[in-house]
Amino acid sequence: MTIQLSTELGKIEIEKEVIATLAGAVAMECYGLVGMSSRRAMKDGIADILRRENLSRGVEVDNEGKLVEINLYIIVRYGTKISEVAHIVQERVKYAMNKDLGIDVDRVNIYVQGVRGENS
Repeated sequence: MTIQLSTELGKIEIEKEVIATLAGAVAMECYGLVGMSSRRAMKDGIADILRRENLSRGVEVDNEGKLVEINLYIIVRYGTKISEVAHIVQERVKYAMNKDLGIDVDRVNIYVQGVRGENS
């Protein structure tokens, strides 16, 4: 499924996978984030950290009409303030979507799936 944008030059279609990959890459650049976690990988309270090539699996993109919502499933570093890490991820992802893809994101929802230490 795609998200469609209309400009004076024509129509642009962006796959949700592209949006998810960009959102995951931007999130991984944020301080305090250890990694992304797949929502479906949550078993027995253990979240598996996804590698860089699987960033889009920790992201869900939903859209209804012009409303775009991004859900990120993250694992934060032990000792960081979770609310600050989440807020920074929300701000950066929303900014990157607008700057790089021209998409106005209505919501960036953060789901903290776990906390890991430096050596975990």
